Amino acid sequence: MKFNYSLDDMRSFCAVVRYGSFRQASIMLDMPLSTLSRRVAKLEADLALRLLNRDAHRVQLTHAGQQYYKSSAHLFDELENVACCLLQDKNEAKGTIRISAPVNFGSDILAPHFNAFLKQYPDIHLDLRLSNQTIDIDAQAIDVAFRIGEHSANHWIGRQLTNIRFMICAASDIDVSDIQTPNDLAGYPTVLCTPMSTWHLQHRITGEVQTHQPTNNIRLKVDNISLLTGAIADGIGLGFIPDYDAQPLIISGGLQQVLPDWNNQPRGCQMLYRDRDNMPHRMHLLIDFILKRFGK
Repeated sequence: MKFNYSLDDMRSFCAVVRYGSFRQASIMLDMPLSTLSRRVAKLEADLALRLLNRDAHRVQLTHAGQQYYKSSAHLFDELENVACCLLQDKNEAKGTIRISAPVNFGSDILAPHFNAFLKQYPDIHLDLRLSNQTIDIDAQAIDVAFRIGEHSANHWIGRQLTNIRFMICAASDIDVSDIQTPNDLAGYPTVLCTPMSTWHLQHRITGEVQTHQPTNNIRLKVDNISLLTGAIADGIGLGFIPDYDAQPLIISGGLQQVLPDWNNQPRGCQMLYRDRDNMPHRMHLLIDFILKRFGK
């Protein structure tokens, strides 16, 4: 037999039993007395059972009412416990945040900020997924994602953190004096990072734009910036490196910049997250922390 009754009617009945009267239950539920009485009557009609005996002074459970209350009351207790736990999880600085970021940007740039955040909030945990592959951040249940360049997550909010420029570099002991224009790069031994297989170059003074796509004499192809930088510093070939990796090695003398007047157009790094409405407090804390660390 299929019964047609609502959880609201069940909740109304359980409240009358728990608080001992219709009047007290109506106060606790903030519900008009007439509405409460109507809901309990509807539940009895739907079940075709009398659950309560009523008189002017009190209500008493029938045998069927005792059985029904015993079986159903704990359901609402459990639902209230679940709601309280979820609300507590949302409002407290605790819990886990799942994060997606590119490998080297995550390890080289973001890691110190994450470590500082974890020290400040000891009850928050970060689940960091580093990958140079574009993952489905919805399917992977990611809370916060970091992306360099364009992203396709149109329903996510993007906040610009910084710009990254790539520059052509070579080991400091390699003679590159004959490379005067991007056209001179053709044929040089190259270390290629697959996400940046095409080098989009712009002259810093004239604004002229050229494209170089290495096709010949590719000595090594990788998908990791650290491997790319290490191979270039070891003299394997020229390569296109992000400024945050290249600059320290240029300063220390391990690398030299090739065609210093030619860099790529800056690529924005963004932090992505869903609408902040109903967002857990821990995510508000992380987002605001990262924005502050990047001076936003």
